[in-house]
Amino acid sequence: MNTLRSVLITGAAGGIGTALCDAYSAEGWRVLATDHHGSIMPRSADAFIPADLEEIATDDDVRTAFRNDVSAASGDASLTALINNAASQILGNVSVITLADWERTLRVNVTAPFRLAQVFLDDLRIADGTIINIGSVHAQATKQEFVAYAMSKAAIHGMTRAMAVDLGGNPRVICVAPAAVSTPMLEEGFKENPQALDMLSAAHPIGRIATPVEIAQAIVAMSQHPFHFATGTTIWLDGGILSRLHDPI
Repeated sequence: MNTLRSVLITGAAGGIGTALCDAYSAEGWRVLATDHHGSIMPRSADAFIPADLEEIATDDDVRTAFRNDVSAASGDASLTALINNAASQILGNVSVITLADWERTLRVNVTAPFRLAQVFLDDLRIADGTIINIGSVHAQATKQEFVAYAMSKAAIHGMTRAMAVDLGGNPRVICVAPAAVSTPMLEEGFKENPQALDMLSAAHPIGRIATPVEIAQAIVAMSQHPFHFATGTTIWLDGGILSRLHDPI
């Protein structure tokens, strides 16, 4: 059996994606990174394969070409983990969000991960591998203007359970659901209002938000042998925020 392992990470140029590349590389995996065209390849990645996830979701020829590129980049390493990390977060109230935004959210956040799982299913079965879908606390508790994003993450959680039942443990399918994570994108969004970031941190019983490294290390652990009985489950990395009752008193 081939002991050389490769991992395919979507959304690899973002904060969590870069941390995932670093964490898998540190464990000796061959890291295959993908993100949209024009993204910068993480330094710890062994190969960067640009892709448009909307096209992955909808175009058979694009998926075939992408699979061939990933296979070539993997070389003599077996594709052992698929990390569906990329996501689109389009905000808008129910009364104003457009059908185009709704459908784009579905294509990027739900359909593309599903199609990637289909495309690489045979490779992952040969390697006795793992599919890890990145969910969110928004699948269970959300806030105003997150209707499209919350819908897509709830779908990812449900898809994880159903795929695990269909696939019977090879590959295993796990959902990892973080709360807020201190990525550069999040920090940029709070740059003009640092007090709001402090309030967000304080809302978590643990007293802070997660780091990308913490999320990445948990995901790497979930894709390795000590956790081989886990499938169809969601790992909540939420700092306790889902356990806290928020009421007006």
